[in-house]
Amino acid sequence: MLFEQVAATSATLARTSARGAKTALVADLLSNLQPAEIGPAVTWLSGDLTQRQIGVGYASLRSLPDAAAAATLTVADVESRFEGIKACTGAGSQARRRELIGDVFGASTAAEQQFLRGLLSGGLRQGALTGVVTDAVARAAAVPPAAVRRAAMLRGELAEVATVALTDGIDGLARFGLEPGRPIGPMLAQSAADPAEALQRLGGIARFEWKLDGARIQVHRRGADVAVFTRTLDDITTRVPEIVEAIRALPVRDLVADGEAIALRPDGRPYPFQVTASRFGTSDSQRTAQRLTGFLFDVLHVDGVDLLDEPGEHRWAELARIVPQALRVPSLTTSDAAAASAFLDDALAHGHEGVVAKSLASGYEAGRRGSGWIKIKPVHTLDLVVLAVEWGSGRRRGWLSNIHLGARDPKTGEFVMLGKTFKGMTDQMLAWQTERFTQLASGSTEGWVVSLRPEQVVEIAFDGVQRSTTYPGGVALRFARVLRYRDDKRPDEIDTINTVRGFLPT
Repeated sequence: MLFEQVAATSATLARTSARGAKTALVADLLSNLQPAEIGPAVTWLSGDLTQRQIGVGYASLRSLPDAAAAATLTVADVESRFEGIKACTGAGSQARRRELIGDVFGASTAAEQQFLRGLLSGGLRQGALTGVVTDAVARAAAVPPAAVRRAAMLRGELAEVATVALTDGIDGLARFGLEPGRPIGPMLAQSAADPAEALQRLGGIARFEWKLDGARIQVHRRGADVAVFTRTLDDITTRVPEIVEAIRALPVRDLVADGEAIALRPDGRPYPFQVTASRFGTSDSQRTAQRLTGFLFDVLHVDGVDLLDEPGEHRWAELARIVPQALRVPSLTTSDAAAASAFLDDALAHGHEGVVAKSLASGYEAGRRGSGWIKIKPVHTLDLVVLAVEWGSGRRRGWLSNIHLGARDPKTGEFVMLGKTFKGMTDQMLAWQTERFTQLASGSTEGWVVSLRPEQVVEIAFDGVQRSTTYPGGVALRFARVLRYRDDKRPDEIDTINTVRGFLPT
């Protein structure tokens, strides 16, 4: 297939608002692809590259050749060229990479160039991200969407699943299972104001666990081989040898478990989150002497048996059987709101974020913000994405300061602005975000407002939500302030505009 057809589909998607119509457009394209073309096309239309990173940023796209008069590139041509760009390493690689970028743009028509710019800069605006493309794969393959979503969750990527679905159908999807050593998306939690609300939503009884102020991990073991992954599925095994040692000591052969890594003080209280996060940012674990402790709170696979679909009660019984209490997150199963509130107070007194209430009956909804887990914190928080930033004035002159906040629209996959904030920023944070947002700029940094590629996730605390005609989402956050930037979360994991509207007073 000509690459032009993918670019044209993307352009049409950008002009289409209805999710069903978007799904039909992508499904029609997928139905006409050769098997080897499916993976790249699915990944591109999801706004990503099969290579993830090829060393091309916005600066590399400033000076490019004129567009070609006619379309000649195929999907395979472009994928091969991306592989060649990624392979550039060593002395002279930057110049060689620029040369190869120039070659692919010089062979592209104007429409193809526009698509390439959006794809390579992270600024693709078509409203067809992973959710829409997943539904399109199911439609093109004539299989249930749930089967595609589950297979993608177990495989950890959509491209391979799409190829199998379109070539082997439902029988091919059935071959995907949970494999120790291959990470899957973690289950995420919804929010509630207090334990009483969580109990009401979970049927009157729930398991409450401390919400540790650490970093999410997923541990895998196959025999003596242990791997540790972050919530974004990055392999950090070599950076956390003490956690590897603890997992290797458990009385199992194969294991997949969910948990948290955290740096604790001698009195058991947590160090600031940045101390834990610093161990995730270096390939040499010896650079930071502070030891991490791994706590497990769920188990998904034990010795050849998948537990994803088992009720929470069964999974936690298995967890208690194989993991000593000292390595399990403190928990309380109760139907008493007062007892749950006291348990929350105890978690806060120990320096942690709050608690998570969990359904005893629900399975593990990997990669989703499932209804079976509900987090309760003493303040309202949201995970949002930074859409733009403004240059500061006065004492903040020279720093990028006031950030524009966006929530995800689940219907379109795009981001909806719902306010700005400059509160909660230390001088250290201002210096960091000035450097970071300069790198993420999607255009010039000379103007007062700098538009950004929507990649940086930020955790925002706020006192409430009010209706507003100022912002596109129709709501605004009251007294929004920055808690921390979350490099461990992806933009497609942030809270939705529906979640934000749920905080509106009735």
